[in-house]
Formats: sequence, C-alpha cells, structure tokens
Amino acid sequence: TDIEGVRSNKLTGLGLVTGLNNTGGKTPITREFLQNMLQKFGLRSDPLQRLNARTDAQTKTNNLSVVAVTAELPPFIRRGQHLDVVVSTMDDATSLQGGQLMLTPLYGVDDQVYAVADGSVSIGGFSFSGEAATVQKNHPTTGRIPNGAVVEKEVCMPPIGLNGYVRLLLRRDDYETARRMTLAINERYPETANLVDARTVNLRVPAKDSSAVNTFLGIVTSIYITPDLPATVVINERTGTVILGENVKLSRVAITHANLAVITGVSPQVSQPAPFSQGETTVVPRTSIDVIEEQGAVQVMDSPATVGDLAQALNALGVTPRDLSSIFQQLKESGALHAELKFK
Repeated sequence: TDIEGVRSNKLTGLGLVTGLNNTGGKTPITREFLQNMLQKFGLRSDPLQRLNARTDAQTKTNNLSVVAVTAELPPFIRRGQHLDVVVSTMDDATSLQGGQLMLTPLYGVDDQVYAVADGSVSIGGFSFSGEAATVQKNHPTTGRIPNGAVVEKEVCMPPIGLNGYVRLLLRRDDYETARRMTLAINERYPETANLVDARTVNLRVPAKDSSAVNTFLGIVTSIYITPDLPATVVINERTGTVILGENVKLSRVAITHANLAVITGVSPQVSQPAPFSQGETTVVPRTSIDVIEEQGAVQVMDSPATVGDLAQALNALGVTPRDLSSIFQQLKESGALHAELKFK
C-alpha cells in the first residue's frame, strides 16, 4: 500500500556518455552537444566551427553519445543520499558498453535541479560488429548506473495525519484485499479502519503529534495480510526475462514450437577484368543465405497445469526466453492461459 500524499517524483536530464569503443553517435545533435559542453568548460573552438557544428562531419564523435538520463526521487530522501539512474541513447549510437556518464544535472517538473548523476554505465547486453555482420544481445543502447545520482535538493512533504485521518491506497484495486486489510487493522486497533472503495482504506489516527502518528503508521503498515493476487505473467522483451506468478494456470492444451532461422552472410570477392581490357579490378559483395528449420515436438498439458508443469513442458521443447513472449501471447489468445499478460 501507499499513504496518500506520500509520493515519489520523476527526474530527467540530458548528458554525454564518453569512452565508447567506436560505437558512439555520429549525428548532428552529438556534435552540437559536444561543442556546447566544450564551450561550457572554457574550451572555445573556432566560431565558424561552432556555427557549423551540426553539419561539420570532421568532428569525430565515435566514442561519445548523447543520452537521456532519468531517475526517481523517493519521498523523505535527504541530501547526500544516492539514487539509481537509467540512461538511454538519443542519437544513433549502437552500444553504451564501457561508457562513462559525465556529470549531469537532473531536473524536476519545476525546472529545479534535485540531483546530479555520473558514473560507469552497466548494460544488460552486448553488441559486436564487423564489416558485414553484427551480433547483438538484448538492448545495449539502454543502461543503468546503480547509485549513480546524488541528491542535492529535498522535496518537502506535507504533514501526514495531523488532521486526524490518513488514507491507505492499494497499488491495485481489489475489494477482497481491501476488506482483509480493514479487518486486520480493526483487529489491532478497533474501529480505526473504514473501507472506502476497492483501492482506499480510511484510517482514524488515534494521536495528534507527528511522532505518535509516525509510530502508528509504522505499526499499521507492518501488519501482514495475504493479498488476493491475480494470476500474472510479466515479460520484459528488452532483457528476455519472463516471470510467472505461482497461481498461473493452464487449461488442457497441446504446445508445439519450431524455430525458423535465416542466416545471411556477406563476403567480399574480387572481380578481375579480362586481359588487355580496359576494365578495373573491383571488390564486389557476395551474399549467402541459409534457412534452417528445426522440428519441434508436441507437448500436451493436462488441466489444470501449474507453473512447474508449464516450465517442464517448455524446457522439453527447447524454448528460449526470447520465444516465450510469442508463445504466451498465443496461449492467451487461445484461452488456455488463465493469467494477465504484462509487457515491460
């Protein structure tokens, strides 16, 4: 649950990631951002070069990338504490692997600086390329910096419960969970909680001073109940992670899966002209295409099937996490999957 009035705030900023291994951006915005940052640090370039920064292709930015920097400022956080940071490319950089974010101010919606971020970027994948081929895993253009931001300004929170009432807000509307919460609180503090709707429980605070209110809320929020959780399957297509809830069920269904792989390759080949002709020796690309189709077995799931049964069947089919997204969508469409699909 959340307490009404206690909320986090989003922070955003634009920064520059350096130290990339020839995977940086080459767009005009990258060159212009670099020129502005150099001028900010007192390194003034030629005025004509600054004027033509967006069109000057001679300014090399292969080891740089302009990124969007985001963070979440939680309530009650104090100056000097740290936040996690997410960075994502805004230019045509192909990977942030090995990059270092330069000091970047993070702004709130009121255009005030609340934190500054910097540090080494950690990505959940990789990307390697040659002249004719590229190997990539997940999304190397987005990364994280754990504890990468330092809070410079606090958000003042209004007093909680000094008017005698506090509202607890469920993060998901559910009448049964709200009812269980109300009963559990009233068992500890009789006639204190009142069920308002599927997401709101109203509390009568038995104390008026701030210290007593905080003590009361600490006890109330530590009361344990068993929530009425829906069956949910969460799929993160960026990292290939799939999380299945314990109460996910399947009706009787047959599952088969076969992979179709298309492999393309390009190799340079020398084209030699005939003797005594006026032709020139050139290098032409030679493209090869191979198609491999793997045969899949059929797995029959008896009803009701549990998460363990489903995992065992998918492992027998040799399904990879990347394939699970399409499989679960098809199971949901067929009506065999009794769960909610969520994509991140």
